[in-house]
Amino acid sequence: MNPPESRSRRRIHIVLAGVVALVVLLLAWLVLHKKPVKKAPPHQIPVTAVKVVSQDFQTDIAALGAAQAWTSDMVFAQASGKLIHVNFTEGSEVKAGQLLAEVDPRPYQAAVAQADGTLKRDEANLAGARRDLDRFQHLQGEGGVSRQQFEDQQATVGEDEGTVELDRGSLAAAKINLEFCRIVAPVSGRTGVRLVDPGNIVSASGSVSSVVNTSSATSAASPSSSTGGSSSSSSTGPSSSSGSSSGTGIVVVNQIQPIAITFTVPQGEFQRLVEASDGFKKPLPVQALSQETGAILDSGELRIADNRVDQNTGSVELKARFPNASTRLWPGQFVNVRLGVRRLPNATVIPLAAVNRGPNGQYVFVVGPNNKVAMRAVTLATTQGQVAVVKSGVKAGDVVVVDGQMVLNNGSLVRVTHMTSTGNAAP
Repeated sequence: MNPPESRSRRRIHIVLAGVVALVVLLLAWLVLHKKPVKKAPPHQIPVTAVKVVSQDFQTDIAALGAAQAWTSDMVFAQASGKLIHVNFTEGSEVKAGQLLAEVDPRPYQAAVAQADGTLKRDEANLAGARRDLDRFQHLQGEGGVSRQQFEDQQATVGEDEGTVELDRGSLAAAKINLEFCRIVAPVSGRTGVRLVDPGNIVSASGSVSSVVNTSSATSAASPSSSTGGSSSSSSTGPSSSSGSSSGTGIVVVNQIQPIAITFTVPQGEFQRLVEASDGFKKPLPVQALSQETGAILDSGELRIADNRVDQNTGSVELKARFPNASTRLWPGQFVNVRLGVRRLPNATVIPLAAVNRGPNGQYVFVVGPNNKVAMRAVTLATTQGQVAVVKSGVKAGDVVVVDGQMVLNNGSLVRVTHMTSTGNAAP
């Protein structure tokens, strides 16, 4: 039989062995059931990208232009006399042939009557001379008149015929001068400020006397053409001088529908225009844009190119025609001009910001389906503003990086935070 100390010692050893076994089992469980440490995800670089599109693209030439009336006429009096009527409202639309003003016609009516009376008198003299010539011819055959008398009568008839023709010319001139008393609009357009008031004495030379409204009569005007015509003077009536004048006119009529815009292009760009328009046989599209807002004011066509290059500036002046149906263009107004040179159908376009330049040329970063970028060399056909036309290297549907590419390398992992658009490349 074991003593009591031996049994107690054995019991303690058993308990210790159990505790040790429990600790070992607990440690083994912790080791076997320990959660694996999660691996950190790879770093993604945030970028802005755009999808490559295929659309019509138009190459343009930008210039500063000035609007001017398609036709601008300073209306002068063509007959001298007192201005008795002004038949238009300042700033109103008038039609070609519409009555604008009237000069007192009474002196010219009297001149017509005088010329008509002179013509009738001389026609009667001519008729009598012809009858005498017929009698002289009959009598000469019977020996009643000499050959000299007959020839003298022939000369008298010829002289009277010349006098009648002169009278007819004088009558026609007098009638023309009478017609000039009615001052009509030479073209359809808009009238400006009236330069002469009724009651003034106007002259075919453009001078004005007894001016009532001196402020309006002395207003500056710079017309591009004059309607001053010519009429023959008659010894039987008032004269009406001919030729253009630098004096005061009645009013300026500007044709603003259509309206013109003039601008210049460098001679280098001019060669492109010659090729695109087939020597200006084909009109090119032109847009006029507001300098303040950039809004399109009207669309027209390039119609006229100057016949020389300005050697002082190395540029060529061009003129475009605009219908101006909404009258948003006004003579003297400055606008931005966008002249279309060539249209590229189904062009591959991307923002110019996506194009990078390296030692081996131009390239873009193309985002792949696994969000990894690949450097891809590109060849550009042309650029316009902030848009580039790609000749080769990318195709429609590819996604290229436009912002954030400065820290990218070939194969970098990216995260597209924003998708932008290329914009309208073909206005």
